[in-house]
Amino acid sequence: QVQLVESGGGLVQAGGSLRLSCAASGIPFSMNTMAWYRQAPGKERELVAAINPSGNTNYADSVKGRFTISRDNGENTVYLQMNTLQPEDTAVYYCNVRIGIHYWGKGTLVTVSS
Repeated sequence: QVQLVESGGGLVQAGGSLRLSCAASGIPFSMNTMAWYRQAPGKERELVAAINPSGNTNYADSVKGRFTISRDNGENTVYLQMNTLQPEDTAVYYCNVRIGIHYWGKGTLVTVSS
């Protein structure tokens, strides 16, 4: 079955950095677009970044220039490097793949203190 396991969240001060990882299994990883979403308290889940099988990326306007998504097809892992974090980046971050339906990890909490 499809499994997406996120790691790397935590508490960081504003201006700091974190690197999230998502290990995928049960899917042909290299053939699929992988994405990171986030959901802040009281808000809807939103797309943060995505990377397609060719390595092309797209980002939410709010994170452009600060976040970088990448993938390692040999390790079936997608990463999200987050720099210059701000309190408004505080959210649960979810790994996602869509193969007919959306599959989600359980999420990892990122808390940015001011």
